[in-house]
Amino acid sequence: MKVIIAPDSFKGSVSASEMCRIIKRGIVKVFPEAEVIEVPLADGGEGTMENLVYSSIGTIKTIDVHDPLGRKIKASYGILGDGETVIVEMAQASGLPLVKEHEKLPLKTTSYGTGELIKDAVEKGYRKFIIGLGGSATNDGGVGVLKALGMRFYNVEDEELKDGGADLINLHHIDESSLLPELSECTFTIASDVENTLCGINGASYIFGPQKGATPGMVKQLDEALHHFSEIVMKQKNTDMRSKVGGGAAGGVGAALMTFLHAKFLPGIDVIMEALEFEKQILDANLVITGEGKLDAQTLSGKVIAGVTKITRKYGIPTIALCGGVELNDSQLKQLGLQAGFSVVPGPCTLKMALENAPVWIEERTIQVMNIMSCFQKKLT
Repeated sequence: MKVIIAPDSFKGSVSASEMCRIIKRGIVKVFPEAEVIEVPLADGGEGTMENLVYSSIGTIKTIDVHDPLGRKIKASYGILGDGETVIVEMAQASGLPLVKEHEKLPLKTTSYGTGELIKDAVEKGYRKFIIGLGGSATNDGGVGVLKALGMRFYNVEDEELKDGGADLINLHHIDESSLLPELSECTFTIASDVENTLCGINGASYIFGPQKGATPGMVKQLDEALHHFSEIVMKQKNTDMRSKVGGGAAGGVGAALMTFLHAKFLPGIDVIMEALEFEKQILDANLVITGEGKLDAQTLSGKVIAGVTKITRKYGIPTIALCGGVELNDSQLKQLGLQAGFSVVPGPCTLKMALENAPVWIEERTIQVMNIMSCFQKKLT
């Protein structure tokens, strides 16, 4: 028997790579001779870099960068097993977990550290990049990233703008002359499940600003600043940043990468699965076990499980999901391409209990699923 384990994380509880190890333990307790392949997945948010490196047997490079408030920290980027592709995860240097609640200052936070990760990889000779844009603490339109790569942003008095999204309202002109020349040789693919545009009520500031600490007044201020930024870009480059699908990802970093670095924007799970050659790995599998925190309506719109079943359904490979909670009915599970979806939680409990006991419950549910398979296997033989 060949089983592929391809889950997302249970956020706040179990990482995707931990999920793989736990599920594998359950499988081999019932089928000791099974070939088990672990492929931890993500959709572009936190954990993407770690999972891609783990799955591809790659390496991690750690360097000094600046966090969203300009403080020196250590952050990492991944080099995939092909030795050519770099994965940069926005959350590593510019993520919300790096700032405490009282430090959520979206008018000032900068994406500069993410740009430093890209710059280091470029200077070391890498030319193929995947950028995961989930979990950012910033709303600066990606200006921080571009500054780290050599671009300069000036006000009408020819002074450089301050860090953060607020000062973009004072932008007068952009100087691209100092941009790293090697960037012209690079390709960038954005991995994100955010399709929001840069500005407006469905844009970066209004949709994601509040979770980064923005009050209603700040949201309006930031949206106006990004709108002004896009007007200056239109004048200088004849490119409309506001029309780009996904431009609002990571506080506008999506729009900046597409406009200035010609990045392609693709659903995160599709990028990850292509990079890992997932389709090749599952060709002769007997079973795929996937999972994520909750199996609900959002799963249908392109989360990890939907990405997995899109491929397993193509080859008729039975696929089962293990989740913290299951809110889809049988017809929805079939629509998704799952044979079954199971909650690992055995009964009513508090969130705290669920988070603490998830590893044990995941293994127990895996054993139960494999016991059922064992019964049918015996019947068929």
